[in-house]
Amino acid sequence: MSAEVDLAGRRSFGEALALRVALVRQGTRSVLVFRTDLFVGIVSTLLRVVLVLLVWQAVYGDRTTVSGIAREDAVGYAVLGALFAAAMQPFQFSSLRDRVRTGNVVFDIMRPVSLITQSTADQLGTTLASIPKAVVGLALALALGAVPGPSTAWQTVAFAVSSLLGLVIAIQCNLIVGLTAFWTTEVGGAYLVYNMAAAFCSGSLIPLWFMPDGLAGVLRALPFSAQIFTPLSIWFDRDAGWNVVGALALQVGWIVVLACAAHLIWLRALRRTVINGG
Repeated sequence: MSAEVDLAGRRSFGEALALRVALVRQGTRSVLVFRTDLFVGIVSTLLRVVLVLLVWQAVYGDRTTVSGIAREDAVGYAVLGALFAAAMQPFQFSSLRDRVRTGNVVFDIMRPVSLITQSTADQLGTTLASIPKAVVGLALALALGAVPGPSTAWQTVAFAVSSLLGLVIAIQCNLIVGLTAFWTTEVGGAYLVYNMAAAFCSGSLIPLWFMPDGLAGVLRALPFSAQIFTPLSIWFDRDAGWNVVGALALQVGWIVVLACAAHLIWLRALRRTVINGG
């Protein structure tokens, strides 16, 4: 009897996992199906790498350091920040806003998989579809010698973990913005404002190293910086130690907080939804 229960449990887990993978693949295909947009995105990313490289080289000029930041670190950070932004802050967020506006979200709510899971998988798939252009941009940056490598293997592992945590935080923030569609119906303006705020506060445009101490301290405590600045600061940290553990812990803390916030907002949004007059 216990063997049958165990088999049924493994089967249901496998089916649930397969369903979530299918949802992620659907989100990826929704972007990759437009081949012209993909090609244009790759070209624009390559141009962005070159432009960012030229701008920051011009900013430094003949100087080797500015505000205590070495030229190669600032240039490398700016290039990687542009690539991170291309993957984590895309213009395609989620189909949630369109489905709320058209009313099709009622069918999503009645599905066996929660709307939160559907939307998260969709956004993950969208983000994965943006990775190819970031990879091509990184290859160009490495070929141009714009990005220095990490100092130690531990630093490389910490950077990879921090990048994954940052991706989760970015998806959660996008989800919360998308859920506001239950109140405003049209969230195009909210996405635009969020995109601008995230680009500045995350440090993808200007490293927090160059900002006033007070402002930088506030931005470091926000979830935006945990998306991009935290993993990049680990990559360029010449003395990575326990401070890295603290940065990772802060990212995990934000994941928990944002997950709770998204759940509470979803519960409130569900009360506002009317299905078949009920």
